[in-house]
Amino acid sequence: MAGCSVNPVTGEKQLSLIPESQELSIGAEQYTPTQQTQGGQFYLDPDLTVYVREVGQKLARVSDRPDLPYEFVVLNSSVPNAWALPGGKIAINRGLLTELEDEAQLASVLGHEIVHAAARHSVQRMQQGMLISAGVAGLGFALSDNEWTGLLMGGAALGAQIIQAQYSQGDELESDRYGIEYMVEAGYDPQAAVELQELFVKLSEGRQSSFIDGLFASHPPSQKRVAENRKLVQKYGAGGYRGKDVYDRKLAKVRKLKPAYDAHDEALKLASEGDMEAALAKINEAIRIEPDEALFFSLRGRIYETQEKKAKAEADFEKAVSLYPEMFSYRLHNGLNALSRNKLDKARTNLTKANEVVPTSIAFLRLGDVAVKQNRRDDAIRYYQTAAEAGGAVAEEAKRKLANLTQ
Repeated sequence: MAGCSVNPVTGEKQLSLIPESQELSIGAEQYTPTQQTQGGQFYLDPDLTVYVREVGQKLARVSDRPDLPYEFVVLNSSVPNAWALPGGKIAINRGLLTELEDEAQLASVLGHEIVHAAARHSVQRMQQGMLISAGVAGLGFALSDNEWTGLLMGGAALGAQIIQAQYSQGDELESDRYGIEYMVEAGYDPQAAVELQELFVKLSEGRQSSFIDGLFASHPPSQKRVAENRKLVQKYGAGGYRGKDVYDRKLAKVRKLKPAYDAHDEALKLASEGDMEAALAKINEAIRIEPDEALFFSLRGRIYETQEKKAKAEADFEKAVSLYPEMFSYRLHNGLNALSRNKLDKARTNLTKANEVVPTSIAFLRLGDVAVKQNRRDDAIRYYQTAAEAGGAVAEEAKRKLANLTQ
């Protein structure tokens, strides 16, 4: 039933179709799968996540909803981005952290995302029908157009849609305004928020693709936001904690590793263009710099797959899983490789574990294939029926195989 509520941040009345209990459950349920579809956790430097969490909690404590179950995580993606799910579940990418200059700028980003959560902006967009709460969203794993391009299934698609949907200018101005208030209350220099928006406008005008793909897709920058932030700084007064020395210390490792991630990103680009030998050379360079990064082994495994070097691919997927066993995409690739080598039990285990975190149509389809090979007809039917709901080539293959089983 439709109802009315008060925006916890602005105090204004707003339509309320989704109760707070559901808001909290959406955030809690979607946080892990959404992290994983956006690169997974940056596990190589756990102290960096602790630091980001500490800065985030400083701001959360002075927010208009300090009782929300806030969480903060650093994601392993070079795309500069940050996002918030309902209920205060917040993430910032490695690629954005390396663009920032000090702790005050980090506080500006996190304060902004805290307002999005506290003011229920994502929930409002869901109510307005801007998001499809049930259904699927595309997620490409592929080096090129092949069977690795799967679809997120059902609920796991919701988090991806929430963070990719664009905020309105009103939501952005509101988050800027109250985020600056939180910064001031927590002792940070609000001038950092002006600097940040000036940087984002400059980058957007230069059409820097990494930002267009990330932060700007959901958080459009504008000169109006710069001007409004400047007015707020005049109101509150510039000055406060900047934390450059601390920030530089905390970012030392991720900055040191940047050449490795640059090599990985270049390898991914080369592979997508079909230059597998050059891609292999680049990803080997990344592995030499940082031999404990699962992401690098996963990509090299995918390159070996494309070169029909199945045994080498298997070794790399195994290595990726051993370094980050919770990451669904590493399990997915490991399972697909195992199936191609007719290692059915291994394929079943890895595809099942992948689906437990982020269900994908390709995993359901291949679990159906495993079940057929193991004479588990009822299981195969169930898996094919699920895959058939996704749409696209995966669904068509699932329907054909389902028809063969049930005719």
